[in-house]
Amino acid sequence: RLGLDDSIYTHISVRLPGRHDRFLINPYGLRFEEVTASNLVTVDLDGNVVDDPIGLGINPAGFTIHSAVHAARADAMCVLHTHTVAGVAVSCQSQGLLPLNQWSMQFTDRLAYHDYEGIALDLDERERLVADLGDKFVMVLRNHGMLTCGRSVAEAFKLMHNLERSCRAQLAIQASNAEVAPISAAVAHKTAGQYASFYDRIESKGQPDSEWAAFRRMLERTDPDFVN
Repeated sequence: RLGLDDSIYTHISVRLPGRHDRFLINPYGLRFEEVTASNLVTVDLDGNVVDDPIGLGINPAGFTIHSAVHAARADAMCVLHTHTVAGVAVSCQSQGLLPLNQWSMQFTDRLAYHDYEGIALDLDERERLVADLGDKFVMVLRNHGMLTCGRSVAEAFKLMHNLERSCRAQLAIQASNAEVAPISAAVAHKTAGQYASFYDRIESKGQPDSEWAAFRRMLERTDPDFVN
């Protein structure tokens, strides 16, 4: 619905509640709008499929990336990976994402980068991927796409939503060739801290998440079968 899909080739995963060693991921072969709660695949950190309701299996590259993050980061409840046109375009730029506006300034000093090593089929890449990610929640996979993780599905989604809009805005600004209004490093850091405090109040202190609730209402109106 928001243009974050790439046919059947990107992935969303979430740690299985109550387990540190298993996660749910979308079946390989379904577009995002076909994925429901009942057809998610359960896989362990060694790649063993525990439950596959419709028998499609999982994307091997998706397993490499998502298992790496879930295994290394106890706070990564959800991991979201995309290949959008805007995200891939920015991932190809040597400077990466630039702090040009309020959306992108939230990622100031909170963005990791991982160099492209080919399609992520080699499990030994996991060590380098998590080393590059460190303790951050957002990563640019150079020449590839974007990755976010979150303490909840909501956090991972909202970070990706803002990351995608930041990439689209950056490309639009660059295409316009207009002079960009300067932003000081101090203001960019302040903005990032404001966003981080907002996320923390929701994830750590239980503040209601009005934005996530609004997105869920949208789905309930337009795609009520998502809960099946």
